[in-house]
Amino acid sequence: MTTPRTVLVTGGNRGIGYAIAERFVAAGHRVAVTARSGEGPEGSLTVRADVTDSASVDRAFGEVEAALGPVEVLIANAGITRDTLVLRMTEEDFTSVIDTNLSGAFRVVKRASKGMLKARFGRIVLVSSVVGLYGSAGQVNYAASKSGLIGLARSLTRELGARGITANVVAPGFIETDMTAELPEATQAEYRKAIPAARYGTADEVAQVIEWLSGDSAAYVSGAVIPVDGGLGMGH
Repeated sequence: MTTPRTVLVTGGNRGIGYAIAERFVAAGHRVAVTARSGEGPEGSLTVRADVTDSASVDRAFGEVEAALGPVEVLIANAGITRDTLVLRMTEEDFTSVIDTNLSGAFRVVKRASKGMLKARFGRIVLVSSVVGLYGSAGQVNYAASKSGLIGLARSLTRELGARGITANVVAPGFIETDMTAELPEATQAEYRKAIPAARYGTADEVAQVIEWLSGDSAAYVSGAVIPVDGGLGMGH
């Protein structure tokens, strides 16, 4: 049995983040989620936070620490998309996605790492995307933000690795969520053709990999990029 830990999942009110929080609750951990709106799963503590604002991040961490203790496992999952072709993409479309997906991860990692260094223990998992390595037309901003998480995790591994802290990246492919459900059936069928597994993944399949990375048995795994994509991004 993995030691019960204090876990914080950013963007834990829907989709993959919700499934991650649900799995950690079921495994007996003390779980908090950040959300701008909505709630995390039953048994978790929901705190309001905007990852683009470091004062808001600091307040959220303060609430979690007061209620559940210092954060030992951080899952940086909050993310947005502003998809459009590069010639139509405004500078704001680009910078807002970077600020949430990449700088947002930096803000929560920086705040969490203080307590982790003191405890000489920490698990950091950054939720990237197959698109970060594979590329995607119309997603220059999103792909750049998700690719940047890899450099972040690998630099953290070199900086914090000697203190019992690991930093890894999980790169989901096409996952069944509210967002993919809205795609036209023809588009969905086209995407499925490109996936060797011939199906979308489930949010829980992503959550299971993250749970393992956060546990005692993955103590010697750091700086890794683990695809959960049915083989879509092989070689990338």
